[in-house]
This record gives sequence, structure tokens and C-alpha cells, in this order.
Amino acid sequence: MVGFKATDVPPTATVKFLGAGTAACIADLITFPLDTAKVRLQIQGERQGPMQAAASVKYRGVLGTILTMVRTEGPRSLYNGLVAGLQRQMSFASVRIGLYDSVKQFYTKGSEHAGIGSRLLAGSTTGALAVAVAQPTDVVKVRFQAQARAGGGQRYQSTVDAYKTIARKEGFRGLWKGTAPNIARNAIVNCAELVTYDLIKDALLKANLMTDDLPCHFTSAFGAGFCTTIIASPVDVVKTRYMNSAPSQYSSAGHCALTMLQKEGPQAFYKGFMPSFLRLGSWNVVMFVTYEQLKRALTAACTSREAPF
Repeated sequence: MVGFKATDVPPTATVKFLGAGTAACIADLITFPLDTAKVRLQIQGERQGPMQAAASVKYRGVLGTILTMVRTEGPRSLYNGLVAGLQRQMSFASVRIGLYDSVKQFYTKGSEHAGIGSRLLAGSTTGALAVAVAQPTDVVKVRFQAQARAGGGQRYQSTVDAYKTIARKEGFRGLWKGTAPNIARNAIVNCAELVTYDLIKDALLKANLMTDDLPCHFTSAFGAGFCTTIIASPVDVVKTRYMNSAPSQYSSAGHCALTMLQKEGPQAFYKGFMPSFLRLGSWNVVMFVTYEQLKRALTAACTSREAPF
């Protein structure tokens, strides 16, 4: 057995809620530079046609993007929007991941055998619910990651300033910009991520290929990250572009997607695919492994407090 030993007592909803938020924050701290590189690649060329965009490419590849940012803006630029990112994960992941099992049990009426339909429905529900709670933090995170420090291109001086400026200049709706594509993205991401992890883990355990410990969690999380990137990349690019856009640039998320298709071609929807995969793959591995261990540690701590002798 690697890591904390599984207990006979199932983790409570509170343990899952707190564990998911904490695990997601730890994963964000480790993988945030990859997420920032992904955002920069996704928004590159959005105000130009395909010919101009190709001629004025600033970022090339994951490593090239990170090195360019460090050289021109300093190492701290890789963590632009980290505060908003951690705020987002603490509220966002706690809901979409921490409540997944509870919602799944609700749809299956407490049955131990959940079908794929119930899992997909639970993933969609918690993904959409999480966006409703955490959308403003996502908008601020994306804006911070997109802005360049060099050349006087900063739009916001701090996280608090970003919330205030967006609310003042764009109104309350500005903080909820891109809610529709974000709900679509997170319903897709949550289904791909949680349901795939669930299915891979169940298959490995039922086939007795692995036991319920770190190697099993690592393998399941890596597979979930790969599937999620392939499925969710197009919606993720549209979400990032729309959230980062000026107030009058796009009339809707659909208009944003159509403009991308006309100006940059279908390949634009997979811009930043490699950093997306590196980020989602590594994020899933860190998050799920940490989450599983936190659930066991917190449950063991709660059990020992209730029965000290």
C-alpha cells in the first residue's frame, strides 16, 4: 500500500468538499505556469487575420512561451492571476469535484451501482453549479493571465483592482462574462474528467490490475486528463477569447467562435493544445492523487477524534 491506508469509514460530504478545494489549490500552485502559457497561446492572433497572425507570432510552443514571458516580463508573469486562480479553485473545485459523489448518489437514489448516464448527469450538474458560484474569479484569472507586464500593457494592478475595474467599467455583467461558454466547457470538462477517472479507476479495480492506492489514482488521473483535453479544447479556447475580449469585440460566445473560424481557420480551436494537455494531465494527476490522500487523512483524523481510545 502506497500513501494513506483506506479506511472502512466512507468520507463525509464535508471531507470531500474541503479536500477537493485544497487538492485543486495545490494542483494549481504546481501547474499555474502551464495554464498561463496556454492562455497566451489561445489569445494569440485574435485581432488579426490568418496571414497577419502567422507573420506576427510572439509565442511558439509551451517552452517557447514560458521562456519568452520570463525574458520579456520576468518570472512573476508566469503566476499572473494566481490569487484569483486559488480563489476560483477553492470555490469551484469544492463544488464540481467535492459534491460529485453526493449528486451521483442523488441521481441513483443511493444505489451503489451508478450507470454512465447517472455519472454524466452528476458531472454536468456539479460543473454547471460550480460556474454559477465561481465565474467572477475565472474572469479575473483569465484577464490577469492574458495581460502583459512589459510595454505598459497592464489592465489591472491587483486582484481587488481587477474586480473593481471590471464592475465599474463593464457593470455586474462584466464579472459574469462568458458564463454560457464556461458552463458548456465545465459541463464537458467535468463529465470527461470525473466520469473518465471514475470509469478507469473502477475498471482497474474490477479487473484486479491494481489496488486502490497511488499507482491506480495516478493512472486514472492521467487518462482522464488526456481525454478531457481532446474533448474540451475547442470550448476552452472560445471561453478564454470571449472572457478576455473588449466589451464590444464579440456580441456573444457564438460570434466569437464564428469569428475565430473565419479569420484563423478550424485549427484555432486547438490553439494551446500541448500546454492544455500538459496542464490538464499534470493538474489531474496532482489533484486526484492529493484528493484521494486528503480524503483518507481527513477521514482517519475525524475517526480518531471521535474514538480516541
